[in-house]
Amino acid sequence: MVGALSYPILYSATETQFDNNGFGILGDCVSCEATEEANGIFELSFQYPMDGVHFEDISDRCIVKARVDKFRHPQLFRIYSISKPMSGIVTVLAEHISYDLSGIPVKPHSSDGVVGALSGLKTNAVVDCPFTFWTNKTTSGQFSVTTPSSIRSCLGGGAGSILDVYGGELEFDNYTVKLHNNRGTNRGV
Repeated sequence: MVGALSYPILYSATETQFDNNGFGILGDCVSCEATEEANGIFELSFQYPMDGVHFEDISDRCIVKARVDKFRHPQLFRIYSISKPMSGIVTVLAEHISYDLSGIPVKPHSSDGVVGALSGLKTNAVVDCPFTFWTNKTTSGQFSVTTPSSIRSCLGGGAGSILDVYGGELEFDNYTVKLHNNRGTNRGV
């Protein structure tokens, strides 16, 4: 289990309210592990038996809510791969819900500061954007989107992205994107 804190919960692909148990708690889950890299991947992997109570409910694009560590509230992940069974167990891979930002295009716009750049992603989204953006940075610098792009690509991963122009460390907290000066605390260790 994710740090043996709790079992993941399975929801439909279109669910928007996560204060319930959705399809149900995946209590038959054999293992569950989240991997997060600074400004990089954020994924969940779990193993589930074919004779588990909710095996038939698990499908591509379903959402899974799971605790990733003992310091944060549970995070949402979208299933993108279900392996073929081995010894009656499938491995399910899911990426953080923030990867949905890859499917939200933003029209060309520009900003001369980090706060405007982040708010511009939402206001210039071509389709509905359920995400909110936050930063504790006040950095100035010219950010521009010259051709329609996905919000996720505008955040990082290439020249001219928000991370490239303003620096910082991204934190994806369900439907909130946070750009920190520095993520975490120096505890002298």
